Amino acid sequence: MKLTSYKILLLLVLSTFVSCKKTEKSENKSFSNAKNEIEYASNLAIFKQEGYSIVKIINPWPNADKDFTYILKEKNVVVPDSLQKYNTIQVPLQSIVVTSTTIIPYLEMLGVENHLVGFPHTDYISSLKTRKLIDNGSVKNVGQNEKLNMEQLIEMSPELIVTFGIDNNNPMIDNLQKSGLKVLIQADWMEQSPLGKAEWIKLYGALFGKEKEAKTQFDDIIKNYKEAMNLVSTKKPTANVLYGSMYQDQWYVAKANSWVAQFLKDAKANYLWADTEGTGSIGLSFEKVLEKAKNANFWIATGPFKTVAELENVNPHYSQFDAFKTKQVYTFEGKIGATGGTIYYESAPSRPDLVLKDYIKIFHPELLPNYTFTFAQKLN
Repeated sequence: MKLTSYKILLLLVLSTFVSCKKTEKSENKSFSNAKNEIEYASNLAIFKQEGYSIVKIINPWPNADKDFTYILKEKNVVVPDSLQKYNTIQVPLQSIVVTSTTIIPYLEMLGVENHLVGFPHTDYISSLKTRKLIDNGSVKNVGQNEKLNMEQLIEMSPELIVTFGIDNNNPMIDNLQKSGLKVLIQADWMEQSPLGKAEWIKLYGALFGKEKEAKTQFDDIIKNYKEAMNLVSTKKPTANVLYGSMYQDQWYVAKANSWVAQFLKDAKANYLWADTEGTGSIGLSFEKVLEKAKNANFWIATGPFKTVAELENVNPHYSQFDAFKTKQVYTFEGKIGATGGTIYYESAPSRPDLVLKDYIKIFHPELLPNYTFTFAQKLN
């Protein structure tokens, strides 16, 4: 009896294993039959199929313990059984809530900003187009990122909420999903490649049935970015660059593989911490920074400063840097929207070509004599 029971259990395990293998094979076929539409972004993959797309969000936050897969399907399309386990989103969308200002430019570039119905803390949005929608009540304020207004969202019932997580504990996202709301977790903020960040426009192209328009927009950005790089192709990186400012008692220096460091490299500047491996930043004392960057030719400061005097008022020790003395201090964070949002944070990820041109104008002004800064400002 025991032996027979064991055989039955063994057969069940084997049949389940075979069934799983068949499902896995079928699922792999769905991916292998399509080309990944993404070239530069490392945290996003889109596989286009007939009537539906498979979207993969990879490493959505630091040390993520899982990735996410979504199926974007057109009306009346039946997706393979092997993909039924994934969250399905019907496209093209008619209404969306997003929680990051970096998404606003993508919606506007695709001409679908009118489908935006909600955003947390709408004062952060600077775009004039979308501010009009906020002012006329088309876009509702839905609370704060860490505390979205659940009752309001349930009543609004948007077709999709696009949000993000910062670690493996995301109670707000869990609550949204438990309430029956469709949620897509995005990870554009994890991208370190300038063109990789900009390529996330393709996700919104897929969500709104605007794949061709998204590709056209991104192809133009690639072309502009490469043309800017060609301008400095024969230049030597002679400009020694300091980046950042003090935050409390630490100076957070961008590491070599970070988004910022990539721009400085592509603009042919000698970033003084280009040998610090990794992404993100490392906190250093003021003394350590001064020791290495006292004689830097240029300083790209973080913060909405307008003048070097204002910078000195924040920290009198800043005046010890040569770049301060020669007034070669710039910031990309000085342009503020009507309600207090930082324009650079909102728009720079979607237009790396313009960010790169700003850097080239700073370090090699003779190459762009008639170019006007888009984001950068020189402190007076």
